[in-house]
Amino acid sequence: MKFYIGCDLGGTNIKVGLVNVENGNVISSKSTPTLGRAGHDAVMKRMAETIEDLILETQVDRIEIGGVGVSAPGALDLDKGETLFLPNLYGQWRKVPLRDRLKSYLNLPVTILNDARAITYGEWSFGAGRGVDSMACFAIGTGVGGGLVVNRQLVLGVGGMAGELGHQIVDMHGPKCGCGNYGCLEVFTSGPAIATMAVRAVNQGWTTKIAELCEHDLNKITPELVAEAALAGDEVAQEIWDTAGHYLGIGVCNVVVAIAPQRVVISGGVSAAGDLLLNPIRRALKERVFIIPVDQVEVMKGTLGNDAGIVGMAVWASQMESYKG
Repeated sequence: MKFYIGCDLGGTNIKVGLVNVENGNVISSKSTPTLGRAGHDAVMKRMAETIEDLILETQVDRIEIGGVGVSAPGALDLDKGETLFLPNLYGQWRKVPLRDRLKSYLNLPVTILNDARAITYGEWSFGAGRGVDSMACFAIGTGVGGGLVVNRQLVLGVGGMAGELGHQIVDMHGPKCGCGNYGCLEVFTSGPAIATMAVRAVNQGWTTKIAELCEHDLNKITPELVAEAALAGDEVAQEIWDTAGHYLGIGVCNVVVAIAPQRVVISGGVSAAGDLLLNPIRRALKERVFIIPVDQVEVMKGTLGNDAGIVGMAVWASQMESYKG
């Protein structure tokens, strides 16, 4: 049996895990700060060192490791194995040979993929999407990423960029998004967007538990805190989640009529809100989609949590190696 290593390159941390790709179990994992301001060369060395440390700690024979899958937050050239644009990393990593550099450090096969597509593949392989032929995944955190599985295949599209579900337009007159467009789903449903709605409510003097929970320090307002207030019966917090869920519901409706997935999976840190976010999505489907039998479309929270990307990358790397073979 071959083990594979999944590696998630994030703006804050590098997370790696040794995965049994037959059952999706993460045997061991570790995390280290990215320290992106040191530059991409230094970060890639840190990635390789962290992977080597993991191998040593797990005491798995190197010959049993089939390869490494690396996810990165941005645009990639999958054929060349290069990063094209990573907006959350210092210097933006334009045309950095990530795959070949890590391969030279590790002497192991290396595969790269966008981080949201990795989460999608992880949830489809061993998480909330397991067993279905088609699935859409919305990964909601600092931004809104996503991915699509159709006919049991991860949809890659041009440059592996298919599935950027957070950048569909849900309000053509909406605010400007970090991508440069206006009215993207991300500006209404990301973690920062939810926190911003809560900050505005407190600033405007609305009667809400949010002010009390954050001890009147606006910097302490997070989606988790807004969820806590909503679950305690706070109407302002509940309305914030209804608003975010409404826009997310529009995005889900668009995807459902496009690919008719059997399952829609909501993952990422913001998904911890559970039904506060999921119920408005389900409501939108019933109210707005008539051409597709929405009673056959399940909307559910991801089940792999922070391990989704690690598992997805390990499984994807194993698939790529099997294709080569």
